[in-house]
Amino acid sequence: MKFSRQTTLRSQATVTGVGVHSGLAVNLTIGPAPIDAGFIFVRTGLEDADREVPAVAGSVIATDLATVLGDSDGPLVSTAEHVLAALRGMGVDNAIIEVDGPEVPIMDGSAAAFVAAIDQAGIVTQSATRRFIQVLKPVQVVIGDSFGELRPHASGFRAEVEINFANPAIGHQNFAFDLCPESFRRDVSRARTFGFMNEVARLWNAGFARGASFENTVVFDEARLHNAEGLRYADECVRHKVLDVIGDLALAGLPLQGVYRSVRGGHKLNHAVLTALLADHSAWRVVEAEPARRSRSHAEAGAGMVGGMIAPAYGPDVS
Repeated sequence: MKFSRQTTLRSQATVTGVGVHSGLAVNLTIGPAPIDAGFIFVRTGLEDADREVPAVAGSVIATDLATVLGDSDGPLVSTAEHVLAALRGMGVDNAIIEVDGPEVPIMDGSAAAFVAAIDQAGIVTQSATRRFIQVLKPVQVVIGDSFGELRPHASGFRAEVEINFANPAIGHQNFAFDLCPESFRRDVSRARTFGFMNEVARLWNAGFARGASFENTVVFDEARLHNAEGLRYADECVRHKVLDVIGDLALAGLPLQGVYRSVRGGHKLNHAVLTALLADHSAWRVVEAEPARRSRSHAEAGAGMVGGMIAPAYGPDVS
């Protein structure tokens, strides 16, 4: 792997916007976190005390149109996926994410504002070795006509996402993506969330999309795009699905080494596949990145290595 040590943010950075579903104004601040902290949301602005929730699969309490994190007392923060995608996509391991409202701000519908905040805060390396969850065997989930799977991969994380909408303005799209900060910034981070004009009334009645607008959502009717500025990518819809995948799978708690493939997927499927992987302790293990060394022979470099990493220091039953 390119980075052998964990990373965090050098300082804090704040973005301000509205929640796409709540319509409420909200401030979000990302900042440094200790080694092995992972991503931690802190819900501020509550009547009593601030409440924390770790960004892990076990904290997910809903996946309807967005990923919602909470605890036994109820939901704490909704629409967590875009800021998580930015942190994971830009190679950040540990961060505190403070939110003073019930939902992460939607900004322009993509992760671009969060990438800019990460750039502003800066990324620094920490003393501990970076760890990964290595997928050891395929894990598959089928929900209706949606299919998702995680399978082993030589190194890094790869997403292979396929969507197929009856709407001719979107239609059938595929996108394969190998995750690294450069490609995330260039190819995925600016892809915006999308929706359909004929679903607006239903969403409003259900309490969703109260903050949606042409400024933060790519909007289609039965035949065409309604946003005057057009698309940022010709296949922006499937790229946004990849963005959601990166954010939803960040809830593994560690970067994944594997391939994720989905067909007609969404937050519910992404979470189901991740949950299925973590529930099968024979399907994964935790490995450490190879520490940087000044020089080694080719033979030494190959000894004890698994896909560019050292042999696992942690097993699923003890991690």
